[in-house]
Amino acid sequence: MPVELHYREAGDPALPTLILLHGLFGSSANWMGIVKRLEKRFHLIVPDSRNHGRSPHTAEMDYPSTADDLLALMDRLHLDTVHLLGHSMGGKVAMWLALNRSERVEKLVVADIAPVTYPDNFQPILQAMSGLDMERLAGRRAAETLLSGLVPSLEVRQYLLQNLVKVGNHWQWRLNLSGLQSAMPELLGFPDVTAARFPGAALFIHGGNSDYVSPDSRPVIKTLFPYARMRQLTGAGHWLYAEQPDAFSRQVTLFLSNC
Repeated sequence: MPVELHYREAGDPALPTLILLHGLFGSSANWMGIVKRLEKRFHLIVPDSRNHGRSPHTAEMDYPSTADDLLALMDRLHLDTVHLLGHSMGGKVAMWLALNRSERVEKLVVADIAPVTYPDNFQPILQAMSGLDMERLAGRRAAETLLSGLVPSLEVRQYLLQNLVKVGNHWQWRLNLSGLQSAMPELLGFPDVTAARFPGAALFIHGGNSDYVSPDSRPVIKTLFPYARMRQLTGAGHWLYAEQPDAFSRQVTLFLSNC
């Protein structure tokens, strides 16, 4: 059953609507730099996925259910069709929706992800986050230090710590860690959609320093999305929209604005 997603909104509703979908362990807050760059060109809807941010926590989480959440949000906002932009996990949600409900998607932008299965490199992250003693945690700096043992990347730690909030006298994660742990096999993979095709325009944009979109995945992309264009942001990694927000926003705007 769909859940009612928390979302942010920006831009004039009379403009074309673009929905921005964040990645695993993220939230709508991740997109605020891009929102500032796009809000004069698009009506922006930026939801928190289930088990993330301010949206409800559920035991079930896979791409069909998260896409159903998005469809329910579109229906609630009376949006018949939209542009979709998804990064990482959000890109997989966007691809699933475009493949299965193509009549609801005008154009598709997928950022640094492919419709393939990825290795499970997230267990150390989940272990580190779950292992924090939230009752005794002194604050963000202490959490950052404690996470560093299992999460060596400062960039990743800072990304994760955006989910740490203080409620009353204690800190807590906005993420449903146990739900994400259970859902990880589904989230790392991609459902079997061999018979589906997205007939619309699609842009797959990836970081030149990222290995998420490998040469082996490109034939899969072109099979499912026959009108896909591939673009690379040279020098950018997996978080390309944060590393090169101007270049990223320019690519998105050019693609969505052209017929």
